[in-house]
Amino acid sequence: MSTKNFETIAIRTQTERSQHKEHSAPIYMTSSYKFDDAEEMRALFANEKDGNVYSRYSNPNTSELIEKMALLEGAESGWATATGMAAVFTTFAAFLKSGDHVVSSRSVFGSTHQLLSNIFPKWGITYSYADLDKPQDWEALIGPNTRMLFVETPSNPGIDVIDLEFLGNLAKKHGVLLVVDNCFATPYLQQPLKLGAHLSIHSATKYIDGQGRTLGGIILGSQELIAEIEGFARHSGPAMSPFNAWILSKSLETLAVRMDRHCDNALKVATYLEGHAKIKLVKYPFLPSHPQYEIAKKQMRQGGGIVTIVVNGGVEGARKFMDGLNMFSISANLADTRSIATHPATSTHSKLTEAQRLEVGIEQGSVRLSIGLEHIDDIIADIEQALA
Repeated sequence: MSTKNFETIAIRTQTERSQHKEHSAPIYMTSSYKFDDAEEMRALFANEKDGNVYSRYSNPNTSELIEKMALLEGAESGWATATGMAAVFTTFAAFLKSGDHVVSSRSVFGSTHQLLSNIFPKWGITYSYADLDKPQDWEALIGPNTRMLFVETPSNPGIDVIDLEFLGNLAKKHGVLLVVDNCFATPYLQQPLKLGAHLSIHSATKYIDGQGRTLGGIILGSQELIAEIEGFARHSGPAMSPFNAWILSKSLETLAVRMDRHCDNALKVATYLEGHAKIKLVKYPFLPSHPQYEIAKKQMRQGGGIVTIVVNGGVEGARKFMDGLNMFSISANLADTRSIATHPATSTHSKLTEAQRLEVGIEQGSVRLSIGLEHIDDIIADIEQALA
């Protein structure tokens, strides 16, 4: 396709259609495929010919989703997994071995923290945490056995941001992989591979779907690195279902217009809440008060759909605020059409100690607001009455 415009690529990129010439992709709900003859079967399994042999390996629906995502993020190739955490785990497991070391941003999703702190140490893989707001500390943590830098930016739920170009140069200097969890930004707002990252990961469950319907994960990068991912994933089996891939591929067609509304609404909510008498702190990348505002403006198109606040009164203040919401859903999910409020300290990050939560900016009064697509006047009115 000759166009370079995001919206057109997301809508018009499609794999081959059947003899019925469907305008919209059909769902290929099949576990396996047949071959014209024994020689074709041999050639496909020997990778001498392109084609589908088993839906754990590839399927027309997952292929279309991967092709779209790769084009949108500027990647050569990609791999689709059953969930976002399957994408994170697969990336770690494909490249790390006993004795390897990871330098990770301290502010990561709770399940990612569990992988680093409880699961991988059993396999002899170690990690060190670095702070997003202290980029000068990252290099000192890189040792001779460091294999990977891993970062969420913007982070969950602290909404901290780090300069990806800086990390890309650091990774290149030391010959290590830079892996970026790009879930909060999506390819529409941020393209880490163009800033020096080697791999970009998405929980497609979030904004890629955007409607709270399904689960999925995506890993994007060079053909060489994705070949390593494929070598692990084909045999360990974290495959995305064709049905989920079909949903997510269709969802990409509206990603740009949805993200524009999410970001516009979120900035208005953040601006409204900043300085409110009952709010201790507001974090949003495109608020000038954000500590990494200039970096966010440099590497992101807009600020995203997540606003994190700290309500006065600690955990009771946060609960009173959340229980007072009428329209917002109370859920552990995010990135839905519907606005959602989450209390990270007792849900998504409850397995962290209080000290660990404070290190990444999660206070007892912290509430993560995933700003939806409802009318902005209704969103702000619901927040206003809950605070009152």
